[in-house]
Amino acid sequence: MHSESPLRLDIAGMTCASCVGRVEKALRKVEGVREASVNLATETAAVIAPGVPAARLIQAVEQAGYQARVHADAAPPPAVSRETRHLWLAVLLSLPLAAPMLLMPFGIHWALPGWAQWLLATPVQFWLGARFYRAGFAALRARSGNMDQLVALGTSAAYGLSVYHLLAAMPGHHTPPLYFESSAVVVTLILFGKWLEARAKRQATDAIRALQALRPATARVLRDGVETPVAVDAVAVGDTVVVLPGERIPVDGVVLDGRSHCDESLLSGESRPVPKAPGDTVTGGAVNGEGRLHLRTTAVGAETALARIVRLVEDAQAKKAPIQRIVDKVSAVFVPVVIVIALVTLLGWGLVRGDWTQALLDAVAVLVIACPCALGLATPAAVMAGTGVAARAGILIQDVEALETTGRLRTVAFDKTGTLTVGKPALMRLQALEGDEAALLALAAGLQQGSEHPLAKAVLDAARARGIAPAAVTGIAAVAGRGVQGEQDGRRLVLGQARWLAALGVDLTPMQEAAQAAERQGQTLSWLAVAMPDGWQVRGLLAFGDTPRPQSAEAIAALRALGIRPLLLTGDSRGAARALAAQVGLHEDEVRAELLPQDKLEAIRALAADGPVGMVGDGINDAPALAAATVGFAMGSGTDVAMHAAGITLVRPDPRLVADAIDISRRSVRKIHQNLFWAFIYNVVGIPLAALGQLDPMLAGAAMAASSVSVVSNALLLRRWTPRARD
Repeated sequence: MHSESPLRLDIAGMTCASCVGRVEKALRKVEGVREASVNLATETAAVIAPGVPAARLIQAVEQAGYQARVHADAAPPPAVSRETRHLWLAVLLSLPLAAPMLLMPFGIHWALPGWAQWLLATPVQFWLGARFYRAGFAALRARSGNMDQLVALGTSAAYGLSVYHLLAAMPGHHTPPLYFESSAVVVTLILFGKWLEARAKRQATDAIRALQALRPATARVLRDGVETPVAVDAVAVGDTVVVLPGERIPVDGVVLDGRSHCDESLLSGESRPVPKAPGDTVTGGAVNGEGRLHLRTTAVGAETALARIVRLVEDAQAKKAPIQRIVDKVSAVFVPVVIVIALVTLLGWGLVRGDWTQALLDAVAVLVIACPCALGLATPAAVMAGTGVAARAGILIQDVEALETTGRLRTVAFDKTGTLTVGKPALMRLQALEGDEAALLALAAGLQQGSEHPLAKAVLDAARARGIAPAAVTGIAAVAGRGVQGEQDGRRLVLGQARWLAALGVDLTPMQEAAQAAERQGQTLSWLAVAMPDGWQVRGLLAFGDTPRPQSAEAIAALRALGIRPLLLTGDSRGAARALAAQVGLHEDEVRAELLPQDKLEAIRALAADGPVGMVGDGINDAPALAAATVGFAMGSGTDVAMHAAGITLVRPDPRLVADAIDISRRSVRKIHQNLFWAFIYNVVGIPLAALGQLDPMLAGAAMAASSVSVVSNALLLRRWTPRARD
């Protein structure tokens, strides 16, 4: 599903949806390019072209009239000083031209001489507005149309008409009708809209820059007993890195020494500091709390979790939502159609009314209001904001199609182990034949000392939690596939499966009722027996089970609140599945147990036939079902195979994030629809008004600028979204 990583290019010079289409067309013409997707909001292109040199792709973009370079992962936010300077100059030069119109309502009739108006308007038109001519001519050479052509045509017409009237005026006569203010103010308004648009786009990419800023520049490496500060890029896998309290962790690693808490909120959305002790993993970018830590480096540079998260979010933001393809088709024919409408307006009003000056101004208004910037920004702005806020919450949306389709899910199926449960066996029941549970647990812990088996760890954790010291047991030896044996005070002890103990001649009948009760709940049993002079005697049983995640019940309830049916698909026993279902709020008909990976795959396919279905899993055995689902959700605590097969990765193992992902998907799609409505409504209403002579060119320029700003600002409202899984 994500087998090929695209080459990302930064594209400069794009101004509207038509530019996007032109760059994509140029890239797709390059031999060897399989797919090219250009995003106006991020000003990037994602190109899948195995074996094609980046230089050839850059050359194709430049021949289309734009600039390109290989994307820089840690690119700083674009400078705004030049844009800001040009905007202020345009405002200062245009304000005296617009002053007569602003003063008229107050009964003040004042106007600059014609030559002064020309002097102020000319630098605005040909210096500050030069960008529109350059981009417009580039599009013309490529036999294409774009927004810049509409602006250049419209403002040049108003400027040229004013120059003609000024030169044709008889000396000594009254000032002829001039429209320098229309051309200058339109250019100024469009520059203002572009400035606001760029500012809003930078806010939409805050999530990426915030993640990039998490990586420290240096690390403190321990070499030959000496702590040496080195550049992060110089740290190698296996190095020991020292992190002091309050410092940001520079690499992914495992704690060798020290205890502390780490703030991982910007990486995973986890609001509380996470305790860290020897053996625990840490992620680069997290903030170390109160303790000094020694780490063994496991990943550096592009292989760290932080770098992978940044790449996933950038790739998602660079790709196109399916709905954007419709917009692209509209944009491809939009500019030529608008130019035709402007010509019809000019000729129609000129021939009907005989007033060619007013007809030209009406045609200018048509050209100016129709600029399709908002169309190009409507979808990517919402995608950027949605994926960015999701990443901050710990939800990595790996492809934008998943963002669009997740909100349509009607069923979500969960794997059991490691998804709705912790995935770590725990001692659930302890039953001693003679009632001394503490003595039974001490013996079991004594037998399990030093073992790495998951059940052994569960016994030792339970003894530690209850403050029970392991009994002194000697001669400990594991019996493969059966259990463990040892000696205490000359007596042989065994702890293991019922079949092994029965083969030894241990009578398990006294505890059969307790065993059956535990088995009905799907728990795994271990029996402890002691060799007595008259034969083996059972001392008790230990029942192990996987505990539900604390958030699982809330996650199921949240899905029901969204109108989504939850299901459990597990390879575990029916007893274990039903016991978990009762704890997390699943109904009996929502549980399917004892499934092989192929059975899960078939179940997902059957569910998908009835509507969009999501699958949540964490293991290798879940990968086929994750890939077959409409949207796959991989728990971040799971395997890499599961994460590659899924469209969405949950950075921390919190099943509530599934409902949050569906919620942000629905909100993002709603914003896309709202933005497309506003983008189209400006043109649907504005173009006929302008063609009918009811819209002044300056108002048209203001409306065009407002359309772009409104769609980006509307998308930025997604930043207010608060996930359920924040605690």
